[in-house]
Amino acid sequence: MNAHHKFNYIEFQVSDHDASKKFFSSVFGWTYQDYGADYTAFFGAGLDGGFYTGEKVSRVESGSALVIFYSEDLEATQQSVLDAGGSLIKEIFSFPGGRRFHFADPSGNEFAVWSE
Repeated sequence: MNAHHKFNYIEFQVSDHDASKKFFSSVFGWTYQDYGADYTAFFGAGLDGGFYTGEKVSRVESGSALVIFYSEDLEATQQSVLDAGGSLIKEIFSFPGGRRFHFADPSGNEFAVWSE
């Protein structure tokens, strides 16, 4: 449901739509709707969004916002990320309130996963 002044949609660049769709559906169960060759909407992420074709990547070190997933089993999710072709940016570490790791998707975008 759309709500006034609430986050509603998120978009990020990917260099390979097919690799991104395969990765995110394998790890997180997302589904998709393609809108031409350069845009793919995704669903099932908790916040709908899309990817568009581009070569730039979102990284915390360059000032990008960090999109963070929640997991009930952090180690299993980390293994799923690796098995699906993602790479680790930061191994599992503790922070006030829980633990998390950072990873890059096949296009190089940085995400994190946390758990209590």
